[in-house]
This record gives sequence, C-alpha cells and structure tokens, in this order.
Amino acid sequence: MSWTPERDFIGYADHPPQAKWPNGARLALNFVMNYEEGSEPSFQDGEGYTETGLTEAHGFNQLDSGRDLAAESMFEYGSRVGFWRLVRLFEERNLPMTVFGCALALERNPHAAQKIREAGYDVCCHGWRWIKHFELSEEEEREHIRKAIASLEKSVGARPLGWYCRYGPSQNTRRLLHEEGGFLYDSDSYADELPFWQIVEGEPHLVVPYSLTNNDGKYAGWMGNSDQWFNFLKDAFDMLYAEGATTPKMMSVGLHMRLVGHPARAVGLQRFLDYVMSHDDVWVTRRCDIANHWAKTHPFP
Repeated sequence: MSWTPERDFIGYADHPPQAKWPNGARLALNFVMNYEEGSEPSFQDGEGYTETGLTEAHGFNQLDSGRDLAAESMFEYGSRVGFWRLVRLFEERNLPMTVFGCALALERNPHAAQKIREAGYDVCCHGWRWIKHFELSEEEEREHIRKAIASLEKSVGARPLGWYCRYGPSQNTRRLLHEEGGFLYDSDSYADELPFWQIVEGEPHLVVPYSLTNNDGKYAGWMGNSDQWFNFLKDAFDMLYAEGATTPKMMSVGLHMRLVGHPARAVGLQRFLDYVMSHDDVWVTRRCDIANHWAKTHPFP
C-alpha cells in the first residue's frame, strides 16, 4: 500500500532534541520571501478569474466576470517594486534568505531570477503554479513537480532541494516528492518548531516546518500597521531567544513582495531586522542550511 499522511499529536513532547545550531546559537532564524507574482490563477493561464489573495483587493470580489485589472496590477507591484525593496533591506545588512519560488513566476521575470542567483538565496520550490495542489489529480501533480524542477534549473541555475505547496499539500504530495527524488526536505507542515523525520515509502524523509503565524499575511487580516507587525515578530523572537538558552528552536518569518514590499509595511521588517542583529547567538540562515544541519547533526536513527 502506498504511503498516506498520518497525524501525530505527540511529536517531541517535553523532550525536544538539542538542535546544536552552529556556534551554539540560541535560535535559527529563516526569512522566506514568497515569489508568486505571475503564477497565480489568472485569465492568461486559463483559470477564468483574477486572483486577489494577499492584496488590497482581497475580499472585495469586485468583479463577477472579466479580468480584475486592479488586482492584476497589485500582483505586478510585488515583482516590479516589492521584490527589489526586500532584496535591498537584506543586502544592506548582509543577511541571507530563502525564496519560496513558484517556477512559472520566476520564468516570467528573468531579472529577479538572476538577482536570486547572484545573491545566493536558496530557492525552495513553491510549485509550478500558485494553485491548490489538493485539487490536482495524482498524475497532474506529478507533472507539476517535474515541470517546476526543470523550470527552476533553467531560471535560477539549480534544482530545488525543498518543496512547499501554496494552500497546503495533497495527500499525494510528499509521496510524489519522494518518488521524484532529489529533495532534501519539504516544508508542508506547521506542526513544530524543529525539523523532524518521517518514513515515506519505507525511507526517511525530512520535514522542516514552516509558519503562517510569523507571516506578513497578517496585514491582509486583522493587522493594520508596521508597529503591530514588528511587535508581533519581536514577541515571538524574544520568547524563542529566551527559551533557546536551554532548548534552541527555529523561527520562520514569511514575506510577500506585494504585501510587506510596500513602504509603510517594509519599515516594520526593517526594524525587526535591526532588532535581530542587535542580539548575539542568532543564526540567520537559509532553509537548505537548516535542513543540511539537521540531516548531519540529527540523522534518522
């Protein structure tokens, strides 16, 4: 019988492993820039509607039919302006980050793809398209995985080592990633603050969990300004940093170019980056580095 997901309500419980982050860091901190603009559901790619998610148009349902040109341009802002603002903030501080890259989106902006290559950001595949994987058939999803790998090899010069679905995986996703091979990890879980192993088709598979909590998606919900977002991230960081004196964990911060890429929101990120840099014993790193460290330091038993 093929592998299927099983729920685990226990995890590490009250005995989490000692992460042993490099140089004895209290916290491994990973910033993720979601590069989705140009791969979202759209008229040009056959969905018959305009995606409005995580934009100022979200929730308004402005058009019952036809293209929503306002929402389209909000996505375009992300790749035209927001991307470059976020890159600048990280380059000014010589900080690394991970790109959750939708393959088709990066194909459509070779300038951004080149910058990602030059900056040394690792690209965790965010799918071929920014769509719902759980609505794909098994064969369709298998083909999407293959197309995404081939596309990213061309656009950013390397195959992806990680995978993360938009909206959530299907019941087949992890098994299909294992079948395809070449992946170091996936991030299709929100279940922990440390990486963990699963057995997939009889072999070990590493999961590096993500977070929608420390995420600028809050700006599309109840959060209104950069002070609120900065303090939200600061509170999470402060607790994890304090706990890290005895049990170091990891923290993921999710960024969207069309959200936090706007000036009034980006200033909150800017403040948080400077706050993080005022602390010792923090490992700001890429997602592939966390996965490689875990595989080496905590290999499957």
